[in-house]
Amino acid sequence: MSDFHQNGNITTLHNLRTRSTADLELELANFAKTRKISLILPCLYSELETEAMPNIRAELAQVSYLHRIIIGLDRADESQFIKAREFFKGMNQNHIVIWNDSPRMLALGQRLEKMGLAPKEPGKGKNVWSSLGYLIACGDSAVMALHDCDILTYERDMLARLVYPVANPNFPYQVAKGYYPRTDGNKLNGRVTRLLVSPLLIALKKVVGDRDYIDYLRSFRYPLSGEFAMRSTILPDLRIPSDWGLEIGVLSEAWRNLAPKGVCQVAITDAYDHKHQELSPEDSQAGLNRMSTDICKAIFRKLAADGTVFTPNVFRTLKATYYRSALDLLEDYYNDAQMNGLTIDRHSEERSIELFANNIIQAGHLFIENPQDTPFIPTWNRVHAADPSFLHDLSEAAAADEAEFS
Repeated sequence: MSDFHQNGNITTLHNLRTRSTADLELELANFAKTRKISLILPCLYSELETEAMPNIRAELAQVSYLHRIIIGLDRADESQFIKAREFFKGMNQNHIVIWNDSPRMLALGQRLEKMGLAPKEPGKGKNVWSSLGYLIACGDSAVMALHDCDILTYERDMLARLVYPVANPNFPYQVAKGYYPRTDGNKLNGRVTRLLVSPLLIALKKVVGDRDYIDYLRSFRYPLSGEFAMRSTILPDLRIPSDWGLEIGVLSEAWRNLAPKGVCQVAITDAYDHKHQELSPEDSQAGLNRMSTDICKAIFRKLAADGTVFTPNVFRTLKATYYRSALDLLEDYYNDAQMNGLTIDRHSEERSIELFANNIIQAGHLFIENPQDTPFIPTWNRVHAADPSFLHDLSEAAAADEAEFS
């Protein structure tokens, strides 16, 4: 049974299990008559060959209220793009596969480079940004939803619950963030949220003092979830991070652009499992090692932009405070898991905490060395100001790729 607790910073919409998926979808279909809803799926070609995507495709085929599905396809050659189009052919909705590595898309990337507006690195952030550009160019959707393509436990009610808060015209929410418990029936997952973000925010509050932004982030039950829904009016001014700080970056943008009452979190499922990243302690540019550093930098940058002063001594104190807070929380997680019949590898978890503690110092060093570093991709408003024809050309290139291989 879900609780109904509200902490007062942002609204939490729970799943009290008093309403069916069919009922939600019927109401969404009515909203969609005047407020079209689109879904973005940032996808690697390799994800089409996993067990997750066929189920996601089958579940989405049953969704009637979606106006459009945009599949951003990364790391695919020509033959793989053709296979991807075949894979999604059975979708009932209007859909397009955007081949991000096509010659046309690469040529558009070169145009951005000449203007100094190109994303700094490939990855999920760039994929999402390009898909948003296509959606903005279409100009016909009032609501945009986004979720990952590696969800092993996907069911269509996840999407219905995710989009409902922003699709309902009587609700004030501009952004809805999905949350869920991270268990797979045997063990407690969600290491980066549990072992890095939660204790880091506790430590920051102790070291730098009360900050509204820290309280805001602490309000989210799963701040690193990849599931968002937004009203499309805010998309042109959204700054998308190009690194692994995407989820924190989007929450920070919602904090920058919206009043707290314009943001909510919504329980979308009781069971969620996806592809798990390796810790990769030997490679600082891979796995959770890279992710943890990027997340720390994203939080430090936002706090600095709000006036927090960081020095090497602050980061050293922060590391020590984080380490103690993380170990205390680990004891809580261990007891919670044991009571619920789940397992936690305490040795592995402590190794993760030690790595994350070192990465707090590393992220702090990178921030101090280059405080002006801005890993954000330019907003689509800025791109349009620099090149008013770019969005149209992006839409035309995506359509031309589809037509050439149809």
